[in-house]
Amino acid sequence: MQNSASSFLADCPTRLAVEILADKWSALVLFALGSRPLRHGELVDRIGGVSRKVLTETLRRLQGYGLLDRVEGPSRRIDYRLTDLGRTLIAPIETLNTWAHEHAAAIESFVSGAEDADEEAARPAEGHAVAPKTAG
Repeated sequence: MQNSASSFLADCPTRLAVEILADKWSALVLFALGSRPLRHGELVDRIGGVSRKVLTETLRRLQGYGLLDRVEGPSRRIDYRLTDLGRTLIAPIETLNTWAHEHAAAIESFVSGAEDADEEAARPAEGHAVAPKTAG
């Protein structure tokens, strides 16, 4: 793995890749299109939780990066399909998906523990009353 301090400089390709994939829906849309072209409604159903408006914005953004094409077929049917460039992102997204499945429980456990610690710290200690503030 290549790792250098210049990997995240303002004009480096790594930042562009992170910008593309950091969007909440981009990786999901790309992954959904990895198996075959889909219509807008099929993407909404397959992804779940994404509004039609946000999906449209995401599709346009990914099309602007050259990662997918909007193709008009017979009967004015519009399909979205990955370009050759878009297909190159499927393997990294699959790797991220595998990592998420392997580590989701640990992350959820940590987050839950951190929330419990925050709640505990916010509570006054037993036997110690918090004095009300008075105007001075």
